[in-house]
Amino acid sequence: MDNPTAQPTTNPYGVSALVENGDPLSHGVLVILLLMSLGSWFIILTKLWDQRRLRKSAKVVEKQFWTASSVKEGVERLPKGDDYRNIADDGLRAASHHEGRLTDRIDLHEWITMSLQRATQNVSGKLQTGLGFLASVGSTAPFVGLFGTVVGIIKALISIGLSGQPSIDRVAGPVGEALIMTAFGLLVAVPAVLGYNWLVSRNKGIQEHLRNFQSDLHAYLVGGARMGGGNDTAATRTATAPAGAAAVARK
Repeated sequence: MDNPTAQPTTNPYGVSALVENGDPLSHGVLVILLLMSLGSWFIILTKLWDQRRLRKSAKVVEKQFWTASSVKEGVERLPKGDDYRNIADDGLRAASHHEGRLTDRIDLHEWITMSLQRATQNVSGKLQTGLGFLASVGSTAPFVGLFGTVVGIIKALISIGLSGQPSIDRVAGPVGEALIMTAFGLLVAVPAVLGYNWLVSRNKGIQEHLRNFQSDLHAYLVGGARMGGGNDTAATRTATAPAGAAAVARK
């Protein structure tokens, strides 16, 4: 007697069943969680790329900018569009154009300080872009999943009430759907929280280097010497100090 062939069984309560048989409300929750996840990973990857680019630029600044014979030459050595080049260019422009009715009332030191701070804050602002979305996803995704869980439990209770019999086949589907929503909410939230904390930690180091660069450049433009005396070169002694002095003399 031939043995009957075992038929493969499919899980009627899995993710595929949820996608195929779910109602518009459950589909809406899945779509929201999917968009949150895609947005989180996009921000994490793009921010990591931006941080990598700035860290690479910081090494180029030490090798190219501070070894130049003048700030102008140092600026030209940096790639166009580089954030450090934009900061140095704004500082050099402020030192060279400290004139006119408005700037006559502002000290050269304050004028350069404001210019460098504005340029540095622009770079820091770009680093912070998107982190608010990650924080929001990390805090709200579990509740979105919990909303799907509550809806699934309500559906299970309604199914039991309409049938009059608390059979497992009427309860398993909605309850399974509810648990899947909770799991999806956690899967979206955990990477967003970890990515947010990681990016914030890396940003602190980059922003610290930006502030140091701003301070060194400010000291050089005003006093003719870089604050980091160990790395002082001809550029920190000759280039823009005359420009600053000339600007002060014109007052």
